[in-house]
Amino acid sequence: MADEKHKGETPDLHQRDINNPRDRDALKRAADDFLKSRKAEARAEAVEDEAEAQDADPVAELQAENGELKDQLLRLAAEMENLRKRTARDVQDAKTYAVANFARDMLAVSDNLARALEAIPAEALEKGDTGLKALAEGVEMTERAMLSTLERHGVKKIEPEGQKFDPHFHQAMFEIPNSDVPNNTVLQVMQPGYVIGDRMLRPALVGVSRGGPKQAATAETAAEPVDPQAEKDA
Repeated sequence: MADEKHKGETPDLHQRDINNPRDRDALKRAADDFLKSRKAEARAEAVEDEAEAQDADPVAELQAENGELKDQLLRLAAEMENLRKRTARDVQDAKTYAVANFARDMLAVSDNLARALEAIPAEALEKGDTGLKALAEGVEMTERAMLSTLERHGVKKIEPEGQKFDPHFHQAMFEIPNSDVPNNTVLQVMQPGYVIGDRMLRPALVGVSRGGPKQAATAETAAEPVDPQAEKDA
C-alpha cells in the first residue's frame, strides 16, 4: 500500500511543478537516484578497465614498444646518411670552387698578358729584334704557366668556335651574316671563356652567325646546365 501510495504521489517528472514543495522533493530524490546510479556505473567501468589492464599481455606490449623503437632507429639512420651525403657534397664543392673568385681575378691578368703579346708589332718580331723577341717569349711563357696552374685547380678554357651558341657558357656580342653555316654558330671569339668544375667561371664573348639554316636542338644543348646558379655561387 505504501508503494502504491508513493507511486501515486510521484507522477511523471516532466509533469512536476517546481513551485510545488512536494514536487521539488520528488525531483531532488530522482536527481539523487540518478547520480548514485551514474557513480555506480563509473566505479564498475573503472574496475573493468583495471582488470583489462592487469590482463594485458606484457609480451605484446614489449613487442609494440620494440617496433616503435626500431622505426625510430631506422628513421634516425636515414637522416644521418642524408646528412653525411650532404656534408660530403658540401666539402667537395668547397674544395672545387674555393678558388673561383681568385681564379676569376687571375683571368684578368692573363687577358692583359695576351693583350701585351698582341700589341707587339709583327714586323718587329719578323725583323729579329732580339730584345723584343725575348720579351714576347717571356710574356707568352708566363701566360702559359698561369693557365696551366689554373687548369690544375679545375679551371678550363672554353673553345666555342664552330660550335652552336650556348647561352649558359657564351655571351653573344654581335652577329655575322653568313648563310653557309647554321644559324647561331659561333664564328668568332672576342674573349675566351672559362669553367671551373661544371660551373661557368666566365662566359666567352663571341660573334654568332645569322642567316643560315636553323640548327636542330640536341639533347646536350637543350639540357639545363648542371648548376644554373654556377656563376653566382662561384
